[in-house]
Amino acid sequence: MASMRHGTWGLELLLAALFAATSVCTAPGFRAAEAGVASTVQQAEETPDYALNDVHFHLTNYTQKGPPVHDFLQIMGNQVGRVALFGIPLQQKWDYYVSGQRAPGYYLHSSARLYYYSFVDAMIAEAYLGLSPGQRERFDPMITGFNPTDMYAVDHIRRVLLTYPGVFSGIGEFTVHKEFVSAKVAGHAASLTNPALDAILELAGEVGLVAILHNDIDIVYPPEGAAPVYLGQMTALLKAHPDTTIIWAHTGLGRVVRPPKEHLVILDSLLGDPAYAHVYFDISWDEVAKYVTQDAEATRAWADLINRYPERFLFGTDAVAPQDQEGYLKTYRDYEPLWAMLDARASTLVRKENYARLFDRANVRVREWEQARKNAHSQ
Repeated sequence: MASMRHGTWGLELLLAALFAATSVCTAPGFRAAEAGVASTVQQAEETPDYALNDVHFHLTNYTQKGPPVHDFLQIMGNQVGRVALFGIPLQQKWDYYVSGQRAPGYYLHSSARLYYYSFVDAMIAEAYLGLSPGQRERFDPMITGFNPTDMYAVDHIRRVLLTYPGVFSGIGEFTVHKEFVSAKVAGHAASLTNPALDAILELAGEVGLVAILHNDIDIVYPPEGAAPVYLGQMTALLKAHPDTTIIWAHTGLGRVVRPPKEHLVILDSLLGDPAYAHVYFDISWDEVAKYVTQDAEATRAWADLINRYPERFLFGTDAVAPQDQEGYLKTYRDYEPLWAMLDARASTLVRKENYARLFDRANVRVREWEQARKNAHSQ
């Protein structure tokens, strides 16, 4: 009987609450709020469930050509949510005495030198600023037009940030050791031990910039059984900059820089070491996907590693000036065997959420740094 009384009292309270809610719902202010909620719900329903965010994308190629950013938005379509937007910091020289009338469109099309093309940062900034505010939400521009052997590189990065406040989120992809490319770059060869590189990464940590660094883990044709030649220098560099968010592009692999025998063991040791908690890895480039998906055994080994450390890997296409969505998403499709072996949480983190977490954090920090410099200048 006691429970019946409580039940009756609960029913009376419910009826009273419904009556009060009905009265409130007729008020103009509530109807406006209700309309706002409905609008928000409708907007959420209209927002595509993007398949991926792209941490590694080149809008321009080695001759600084590429699709207009508005056209690229159409290529992204409803498949790609956000993109780390950068060009290529190197320009392939068209040397008439090397190529004649044949204009090289890629760094493998000529033996002529490459040189740093700093104007690429202005090109990326102007492309971004030409978008509507809503369209800008889908891009996180990156600074690339600096020479990593130059102690003045940090001045270039600061200058770009202060010339285009509110635009850039990070630096890179920039290159130290890269098969076929490094030897073609005019001037002093880049090195992992150059103090200029330390200064660049130190500045990135101070400002909050995400740093995407390409460095091959080994040379093109290493001696049988030898340890990866650049591994020691690379890990020392990473450990020296714990306050900088660093993404090691391609996990150190390349077109012909194959995974060393203990590659996944090396990655596992870095991922498990708190000294490298600030280091992430992207699995961009179809040339990397060919190693990961070469057979079921390789794919399973990679999937097991990523499932153990799902917050430390990011997907990127490494597409260069694509002309259509099919070409742009080739690498994403190449990884279908990997997606199938990842657990649901790992798949979502690698494809989308790790990107959002790193760049959302970077955007807050970089804007704060810019504002602080603006305030200091105005005083």
